[in-house]
Amino acid sequence: MRKLHVTLRRLVLLAVLLSLLLLGYAVVRQRPQDMPWTDLDLSQPIGMFTGRKLTALTGDAAQCRALLDRAGVDYVAVQPGGADQCAYSDAVRLRAEKDAIALAPASVAPSCPVVAALKLWEWQVVQPAAQRIYGQPVRSMRHLGSYSCRRMYGRSAGDYSEHATADALDVAGFTLADGRSISVLRDWKGEGEDAQFLRAVRDGACDLFSTVLSPDYNAAHRDHFHLDQAERGATGWRACR
Repeated sequence: MRKLHVTLRRLVLLAVLLSLLLLGYAVVRQRPQDMPWTDLDLSQPIGMFTGRKLTALTGDAAQCRALLDRAGVDYVAVQPGGADQCAYSDAVRLRAEKDAIALAPASVAPSCPVVAALKLWEWQVVQPAAQRIYGQPVRSMRHLGSYSCRRMYGRSAGDYSEHATADALDVAGFTLADGRSISVLRDWKGEGEDAQFLRAVRDGACDLFSTVLSPDYNAAHRDHFHLDQAERGATGWRACR
């Protein structure tokens, strides 16, 4: 029993020290987004806990839409649909905006937490990478869809995919301002600037989405990035491949 008490005291002390270190880090760098208890702000750079805060928006559609509103994102909320394991209630469809990356097809309506992460990815990762590597912005993003009432990998049994609740988006490629096309299927391999760009945006997505799967994961993802905001309970583990 005494050993248990000593162990508990040590754990509490470590937790306090970690909190103080985080607080000191955030104060010194003036980065409140690096603190787990601060509110998410889509106008701020990506912080240590931004991804977890985005995932936590699942189940609070009103808060998520309020964040999009404050960030000036133009969207329309989609009526709930589906049923049972394939029900969705917080999907939103982005409207065309000047200088924003257009989704192609434009009719896609992922869940609000996915869209919030998608906009941060656009602002903080995709466009900076495009400017750095190509000297021009991305104009559109090609995708393979969001909502699909199916189980993982299209199996007849097992867990349902995050697509079943519109909580995922599969990104297949990008088109630059000059019309140049970048394809996950065609350009992932190699050492050229297209491969460099794709790996940069994949790595950046890992700070924002609960799950990021690329051609590095398996053959099923050879032609797209799977991005989702899966909830994984208290552990909150994240997948990035």
